[in-house]
Amino acid sequence: MHLLDLVFPPRCAGCGRGGHWFCSACVALISPAPARQAPPEPLAALWAVGAYEDPLQAAIYAFKYEGKRRLAGPLGRLLLATYRRQTRTSARAGFDALVPVPLHPRRQAERGYNQSALLARVVGRGAGLPVVEDALRRTRDTPHQAWLNTAQRRANVVGAFTSEKGHPALVDRKILLLDDVCSTGTTLSESAKALLAAGAKEVWGLVLARPAR
Repeated sequence: MHLLDLVFPPRCAGCGRGGHWFCSACVALISPAPARQAPPEPLAALWAVGAYEDPLQAAIYAFKYEGKRRLAGPLGRLLLATYRRQTRTSARAGFDALVPVPLHPRRQAERGYNQSALLARVVGRGAGLPVVEDALRRTRDTPHQAWLNTAQRRANVVGAFTSEKGHPALVDRKILLLDDVCSTGTTLSESAKALLAAGAKEVWGLVLARPAR
């Protein structure tokens, strides 16, 4: 047990029961990700753990906005399980690197961490993939996507990401792009465009949740 767990005992972000940061009972209640939704272009494919509904939605919110960074462990393991399941059934799956969607430096300083990077580290360790945290940069401190409507979300992040052309971890590489939630898909789309412009061969996506509809 981690020492901090003795001082601040874990409480499930989904149901509030003590003993776990995200308990097995809540994991069992995660709704399946919507089937046969096309990935946002130019992603080759997009995999999601589940639908953006409670209890998964509550856990993601606590992780992003309530400082519960210890949720990176259980949520990252859910991503890893999805990655392993999908790569077993897809002949095309086989990646060179894992790239988390970045926060703007000002936003990361306020939050104290990039939730996507913490998740990527868990997945990278389990999958044996290098995590390249400097492959993407967020050039504009855009408003929170969660507070915007669909049209505003799309406009909010257009052109907000850049990547170093010729980055050695990207050129002619197959990249798995990781984020917490895919809502309209614009963040993933703009990130993938930047990676491809820098020389990546192909970009796939992995997220915790997608909208149910």
